[in-house]
Amino acid sequence: QVQLVESGGGLVQPGGSLRLSCAASRSISSINAMGWYRQAPGKQRELVAGITSGGSTNYADSVKGRFTISRDNAKNTVYLQMNSLKPEDTAVYYCNTDQFLRRLTVVSGRAWGQGTQVTVSS
Repeated sequence: QVQLVESGGGLVQPGGSLRLSCAASRSISSINAMGWYRQAPGKQRELVAGITSGGSTNYADSVKGRFTISRDNAKNTVYLQMNSLKPEDTAVYYCNTDQFLRRLTVVSGRAWGQGTQVTVSS
């Protein structure tokens, strides 16, 4: 079981940017799909973006055009570049893995790390 550690969160003003990192405890070359999720207070955890080993990506409608997911297999790390941040992006952000990109939408039954807090506020 790969261990994942999220980092890069913080407090940012609306319209600002952050880049989150998800560092894996071992090689991610053999992991097909990796995703970023978020959970806002009082809301369910949701998939924000996913990426396959081949570079295919998908995004939640709420972040399309603002967020970009990428992966660096050499560094065993997945990134989430977040631009034009809005107050509604405030949440704890997590990463996770799956064999299939489409199955990343299934939130239940997964093990989660501590996540990284993103707060968008003026």
